[in-house]
Amino acid sequence: MRGPSPDTRHPIRDAERLGYLKNFITRPNIEVGDYTYYDDPQGVERFESNVLYHFDFVGDRLIIGRFCSIAAETRFIMNGGNHPTDWMTTYPFPVFGEGWEAATPDAWPNRGDTVVGHDVWFGYGVTVMPGISIGNGAIIATASVVTQDVEPFAIIGGNPATHIRYRFDEATREALQKLAWWNWDADRITRHVQAICSGDVEALVLAT
Repeated sequence: MRGPSPDTRHPIRDAERLGYLKNFITRPNIEVGDYTYYDDPQGVERFESNVLYHFDFVGDRLIIGRFCSIAAETRFIMNGGNHPTDWMTTYPFPVFGEGWEAATPDAWPNRGDTVVGHDVWFGYGVTVMPGISIGNGAIIATASVVTQDVEPFAIIGGNPATHIRYRFDEATREALQKLAWWNWDADRITRHVQAICSGDVEALVLAT
């Protein structure tokens, strides 16, 4: 009754392009929850190469919840890619030293951690800008550029990505947030997987 182990690197036989992502993460400033997978024909190991400008000295984190589905070429732009915009120049003179370090600011631009909730689906080639928060159950359409926070269960798309619609009505969204099935243990999920994979929130409520 338990379901697949989240510690399995490749949970689908003969599909090594897909893996439970947490088992491939090597950076301490990236956190990924159980069962979140990345699917890339060039290998799951490529995920970290698409987390860009993520420097230890900046200190920002990429936090991704459980049960997310991440397609190939999804990119997370982190705060190390930010340049000051209130200077006379956007060129980062101080980082090159040799006297230019005299212009080092007290702090570089930093929009904080990038946080992805649970059960979020990223289409192919999505780009997420620094410091974005994406709510539970959201869907990010293919090739979208996410420049603003995303509400739970919203569908967004475009460049820059804009709100298209919600997946469910407000009452259903509230019920799902309260149920938070993504936090259940594997045994409980397995017992109620048919209700989770249905369109009937009442059936899921009753299943609990």
